[in-house]
Amino acid sequence: MMQRGSAVWNGLTLMTMLLLAHWDVGCRGMTLNSVPLRPISQRPFGAGVAASLRRHKRNWVWNQFFVLEEYTGDDLLYVGKLHSDVDNGEGNVKYVLNGEGATSIFTIDENTGDIHATKRLDREEQAYYTLRAQARHRATNLPVEPESEFVIKVQDINDNEPKFLDGPYNAQVPEMSPVGTSVVEVKATDADDPTYGNSARVIYSILEGQPYFSVEPKTGIVRTALPNMDREARDQYLLVIQAKDMVGQMGGLSGTTSVTVTLSDVNDNPPRFSRKSYQFAVPESLPVASVVAKIKALDSDIGPNAEMDYRIIEGDGLGVFRVATDKDTQEGVITLQKNLDFETKSSYTLKIEATNRNIDPRFLSQGPFSDTAMVRVTVENVDEPPIFSSPLSKMVVSEAAKVGTIIGTVSALDPDSTNSPIRYSIDRNTDLERFFNIEAATGVISTAKALDREANAVHNITILATESLDPSQVGKGVVLITVMDINDNAPVFAIEYETYLCESAGPGQVIETISAVDKDEPPSGHRFFFSLTTETAGNMNFTLRDNKDNTASILTKRSGFQRREQAMYRLPVLIVDSGTPALSSTNTLSIRVCDCDSDGTPQSCGTEAFMLSAGLSTGALVAILACIITLLVLVLLIVTMRRRKKEPLILDEDRDVRENIVRYDDEGGGEEDTEAFDMVALRNLNIVRDSKSRRDVTPEVPTLYCSRPPPYKITPDNGIFREFIWDRLKDADVDPSAPPYDSLQTYAFEGSGSVAESLSSLDSLSTDSEQNYDYLSDWGPRFRKLADLYGHGDSSNIFSS
Repeated sequence: MMQRGSAVWNGLTLMTMLLLAHWDVGCRGMTLNSVPLRPISQRPFGAGVAASLRRHKRNWVWNQFFVLEEYTGDDLLYVGKLHSDVDNGEGNVKYVLNGEGATSIFTIDENTGDIHATKRLDREEQAYYTLRAQARHRATNLPVEPESEFVIKVQDINDNEPKFLDGPYNAQVPEMSPVGTSVVEVKATDADDPTYGNSARVIYSILEGQPYFSVEPKTGIVRTALPNMDREARDQYLLVIQAKDMVGQMGGLSGTTSVTVTLSDVNDNPPRFSRKSYQFAVPESLPVASVVAKIKALDSDIGPNAEMDYRIIEGDGLGVFRVATDKDTQEGVITLQKNLDFETKSSYTLKIEATNRNIDPRFLSQGPFSDTAMVRVTVENVDEPPIFSSPLSKMVVSEAAKVGTIIGTVSALDPDSTNSPIRYSIDRNTDLERFFNIEAATGVISTAKALDREANAVHNITILATESLDPSQVGKGVVLITVMDINDNAPVFAIEYETYLCESAGPGQVIETISAVDKDEPPSGHRFFFSLTTETAGNMNFTLRDNKDNTASILTKRSGFQRREQAMYRLPVLIVDSGTPALSSTNTLSIRVCDCDSDGTPQSCGTEAFMLSAGLSTGALVAILACIITLLVLVLLIVTMRRRKKEPLILDEDRDVRENIVRYDDEGGGEEDTEAFDMVALRNLNIVRDSKSRRDVTPEVPTLYCSRPPPYKITPDNGIFREFIWDRLKDADVDPSAPPYDSLQTYAFEGSGSVAESLSSLDSLSTDSEQNYDYLSDWGPRFRKLADLYGHGDSSNIFSS
């Protein structure tokens, strides 16, 4: 093909030269096969034509040269030929080529003007090249023609297959979609020239995925090809789509891609219970709001299409049970709404319906999207605690009630068929002071102590009802006992009044308004009556006026009060309440005479004024008070320091170290036994003591307290023992860690040659003892051994063995 194309170009070049030889002088140009041509050179026509009539023509013949891409021949690819009419064939003109690919891709024969391609060209990399050509004089290298530009276009061949740049594809389409529903559009791209031939014209076809899907050949739109595709039967399909160029003809190149089509769910399946009846058992003690059971209707759909609502539509448990949907599992959860009682009703029947929440109208023809099931709930009997006839009982009692007064009665019953007798008691955690008692058999509540409404107006106690046959079954009831008020508290002043009387006060001036309070609460409210006591009713200083509103005013009866004469007055006031019987109290009002300013504000009162008038200023009083406080602080510090020095190191008052005997449970072997105890430390009085033990710490040995120390007989000639005692006493006196109080320290040291002699019983047989132990033989066989040892009988054989 490429060689044939070169021959065509050679033929065109020769034809062009023949046509130019007959070109008219006035001709401006013509086209051959749509290729513009320009005159090669200027030629004179006819002898004797003046030079002024000559017209210069353009010297180049210009074409759009074409060259096929992907040339694989052994020879250079001939592109075309350039020729100038200046070139007369004598070799004086050479041709020069410049521009894109000059010398690297395209070469020109400088003698003939033939252009060749030296490399394999790819139109997809570069579709055309722009070059410049010029004819120059060979000797001078000067241009004999102006430089001109021309184009070499690379002609396309079908060397690129279609490609799916966006593949592979994933698409969704609803299940049960009608035939022809668009699924996805695929697009293939061909890198060949779309304007030349059919190399880039693509046709689509489906290789895999039939008969479920199809593809439009020209657009690449994938559509459903079968109706009623069910997601529950198959939810995913894999398609293979082919794109082929050359309009799908033989010899065209092709490319493929995959399309994964997933069927999305629609609500085309109603819910269905796996069983038509269910049975559950629950204990009658099940608390309210507890879960009784869970049932579930199955739906083949997923997501929102599988959501459903449950409801009880029939049955005798409409008010006792409730069903709701679990959002996570889509189960129907049956819960208890009221308490169950086996003795009242032992079973319930419920008809429960499950309905899809989101129904698709397109599938209503397939039937109702709901289902029903029967649920039977059996109540199991359990041993229940007693139940009070009223969980909350309210009672009233007067605070004047005597001990033993009956307040009321509570009653409880065993709800079980055993009908066990009930015993009543009070939870003492709710009646800590034991104000009330209850009869165990009858439930009669009575007072156990005197009541005081002002201390506690309402008593909230818990009554326990216990089954006699099964004490573990205990029921609880609450009793609210309200204590009714009686008039048992007298009225008193509302506050501690501080009444001031100015020396300048005149007769009839109100100096104080008093009021009263009463701990009692009469139903009609308080009403207090104020008056002066009989003893003070006729005094010449003050009078009282009852304001009839539970207040009273204190008024002066004269003027001329002087604090020098009397700085303080005490006025007894009688207050009577309106209770039955009426109670009264006498309260004393203290009135201080003060020096007041012009506005009546007290400036100085009582004895303080006298001290100020004696010449002591306020600053002097403050200084005196500061000195007194300083002296008190110093005295306290000194006393505290002395007490700290005398505090014993052992603060346990129950521990008396002055009289104690340290007992060691070791009999030893008498004075001759030198292994049980080291007697050297006691015999050597000058032994060096490396460290002194703390005497404020009690030794971890058992002590035996006795009322008096054992008598030790100390003879005057026993100097060793005396020296030992004085040495230990001296050590105790100089020891800073010893207790600060006197103590008697006893040391078990007999010395050498003790007058007490040995107390061992081993020598008892060899001594004449005045004690008679013959009575031991009368004590029975258990004391026979002792009688043989200590009796007057023959004991010579005791140690013979």
